[in-house]
Amino acid sequence: MPRRKRNAGSSSDGTEDSDFSADHEHTDRIETYGRTRRNTRLTRASLRLSQSSQDSSPVQTSPAEVVTFSARRVTRSRSLQQGPPVTPKKYPLRQSRSSGSDTEQHVEDLKRAADQDESLPRTPTGNAPSSESDIDVSSPNASHDDSLAKELSLKDSGSDLSHRPKRRRFHESYNFNMKCPTPGCNSQGHLTGKHERHFSISGCPLFHNLSVDECKTRASSRDKQVEERTLSHRQDENRHDTRHQEHRQSHGNNREPLLENITSDYDLELFRKAQARASEDLEKLQGQVAEGSNMIKTIVFGRYELDTWYHSPYPEEYARLGRLYMCEFCLKYMKSQTILRRHMAKCVWKHPPGDEIYRKGNISVFEVDGKKNKIYCQNLCLLAKLFLDHKTLYYDVEPFLFYVMTEADNTGCHLVGYFSKEKNSFLNYNVSCILTMPQYMRQGYGKMLIDFSYLLSKVEEKVGSPERPLSDLGLISYRSYWKEVLLRYLNQFQGTEISIKEISQETAVNPVDIVSTLQSLQMLKYWKGKHLVLKRQDLIDDWKAKETKRGSSKTIEPTALKWTPPKGT
Repeated sequence: MPRRKRNAGSSSDGTEDSDFSADHEHTDRIETYGRTRRNTRLTRASLRLSQSSQDSSPVQTSPAEVVTFSARRVTRSRSLQQGPPVTPKKYPLRQSRSSGSDTEQHVEDLKRAADQDESLPRTPTGNAPSSESDIDVSSPNASHDDSLAKELSLKDSGSDLSHRPKRRRFHESYNFNMKCPTPGCNSQGHLTGKHERHFSISGCPLFHNLSVDECKTRASSRDKQVEERTLSHRQDENRHDTRHQEHRQSHGNNREPLLENITSDYDLELFRKAQARASEDLEKLQGQVAEGSNMIKTIVFGRYELDTWYHSPYPEEYARLGRLYMCEFCLKYMKSQTILRRHMAKCVWKHPPGDEIYRKGNISVFEVDGKKNKIYCQNLCLLAKLFLDHKTLYYDVEPFLFYVMTEADNTGCHLVGYFSKEKNSFLNYNVSCILTMPQYMRQGYGKMLIDFSYLLSKVEEKVGSPERPLSDLGLISYRSYWKEVLLRYLNQFQGTEISIKEISQETAVNPVDIVSTLQSLQMLKYWKGKHLVLKRQDLIDDWKAKETKRGSSKTIEPTALKWTPPKGT
């Protein structure tokens, strides 16, 4: 209870307070007990004492006074319980003069109510005293003060939960007066079928055009479906585990694990499609990594994208690419379309380097010296190796001359094909390597290149022959050219006797090649110890028909050649 100030030497009735100094210490102790007890909960004994005091005494006591008095525990000794009731010894409570006569009267009423209580006194924890040591009724005033201090220390040491809010029970927090906002709904049932009432639109069966029974029926069917799915899933897992173990025992790590029943069929199908697409992209970009295999699958050459046929020894950083980009004028190779675009914007070449020695219409032939234009000739050999199987010359290009045939338009001279020949050939080979680009094949350009090589041999007054071995396509082209040369010569020949040597001098074709061609046409016979050349008119007539149909657009005109043989050849 709050302590009120007063002047020393004065009392409530205005008389001299002679014993104030003697009672000051005891008064402070009692007021301290009162302030401490405000923060503790009332025990059952204090509640019973307060109720008894209210019934027996007309004087109303304040809660603070009840707390102050409850600090004194009044119990009966267990040893005296069997005998007649013993009145506990009462100790005079010394109060300060400031409390007034009303306070003393209230304390006496509380003491009287405690004496009238016949129930067994309780300890501060609400239990009966366990031994006689809990209270000493025969102790003097000093021991009584010690017991009060001990009781207060025990109560103060306990957890004080009075500051925490009281936990509300479910029936106290749940508002049973809530109703569903849907008009005409009585809040009965729930959309999930698992609750008896609902209070929102999300759980209202009427709002979702359903009844309470339908919701319960659907809930039970859903539960059954979940149980069936769970059971089926467990069975599938057991079956899959068995198959997986058998598959693992049979094949080990040599095959892909079984993927069925691991996920949904839709996800598995997406995974299979991703596998196939990744495999296809890997094949396009890298190809088959094997010895001798061609890792460059396609090349971008001008406005064409060409599939390669054979392996070419490009540098390793380019060879591992799946696609190569080339400038069709300078034959430089690049890694990407962006690099090619930038190069084309700066490239000043519009035709092969070297001298133009032949022109007829839009067809031109350039003579390129391998010693003067080494980089261009090396790039040309690497490009040719992508389409030739037996070519072995790549970098040693100085002893060779390259004759490049082009087709001109408004953008430049586009590469059609080429052939190379040695500057000094001991065996009089007029062709070392010959190639027609795939986009110009089967259009007569191959025969034009062969005819041009023999035209150069005629100017040199030599008999020429291609270097062996010939590729498959090269052999077919040369056989076709030799056939046309022989049939044209026989068509124009008017004599009765003919010799292989004369044919060779007129056409610059090697006699060996002439004999092999006549044998393949079944025009060479051996009769009476002599070799006879038969003039088959049927073959000549077929050749005339094809020549008339083909026209003269894809032929070499000797008068259009502007060339003199190099010195030393």
